[in-house]
Formats: sequence, structure tokens, C-alpha cells
Amino acid sequence: MGWFGSTGTGGDAAVTLYWRPGCVFCIKLRTQLRAARIPYRKVNIWRDPDAAAFVRGVADGNETVPTVVVPGRPPMVNPSLTEIRTALAAG
Repeated sequence: MGWFGSTGTGGDAAVTLYWRPGCVFCIKLRTQLRAARIPYRKVNIWRDPDAAAFVRGVADGNETVPTVVVPGRPPMVNPSLTEIRTALAAG
């Protein structure tokens, strides 16, 4: 697998993490994902208007981050590592 926290295309990423700079909850979750060795692709919603619109669409109109997408599962707003692991196991 590729580097954990890759900002690339995410071909080997288990999850997509929508984040923004300065978000302490995002920093915490990124640290937990790396420690758990769960590969993820990060998307900065302040640099990607489509990503920001997606987050608003799943977070009641707010740009609440971290928002995480596990393929085949509903998006999760501010999930715990346990919730992400459960979604990965179910997917």
C-alpha cells in the first residue's frame, strides 16, 4: 500500500477524509488513522469547492470536518476511529 495520508488519487486508500487546515478534530483523526495503519486519501475542502459542497450536502449544510467516506457506506460526519473500523469491516 502507498503512504498513509496520501493526497494523491487514493487508489490504495481505504477511506477518504475531508478536512480543512487548523481543524484539531481532523488532526486527531489523521493521527489515529495512521496509528491504526488505515490508508486514507485526504481532501482539503478549502481548496476543493466540490468537496466543500459534498460535505455541506451530508452535514446539514455545514462544512463539518472531519467527514469520512468508506466506499459502499454512508458518509460519516466527525466519526470515531471505532466507527470507521466498523464501516470498513461491514464494507
